[in-house]
Amino acid sequence: MNCKGYEAVVFFDDEAGIFYGEVANVRDVITFQGESVAELQQAFADSVEDYLAFCAERGEQPEKPFSDSFLSQLDRKLPNKFSNR
Repeated sequence: MNCKGYEAVVFFDDEAGIFYGEVANVRDVITFQGESVAELQQAFADSVEDYLAFCAERGEQPEKPFSDSFLSQLDRKLPNKFSNR
């Protein structure tokens, strides 16, 4: 799922019977949950909106998601960092 450039990672808790997720590729913790796909989608959109409103209220810039190209570059560089030690 995607909302305003923020991407969700979603899981299902079989025991509780709910979907839950968090926004990927940001350091801030933004979570949501729902009992149906429609409820999950709405909760995700609401969480992103709440996060943006919270940042605005505090006069802070909301964190932008890391781009896929940044992450793939990081993935290629990390093994080299550790192998040189």
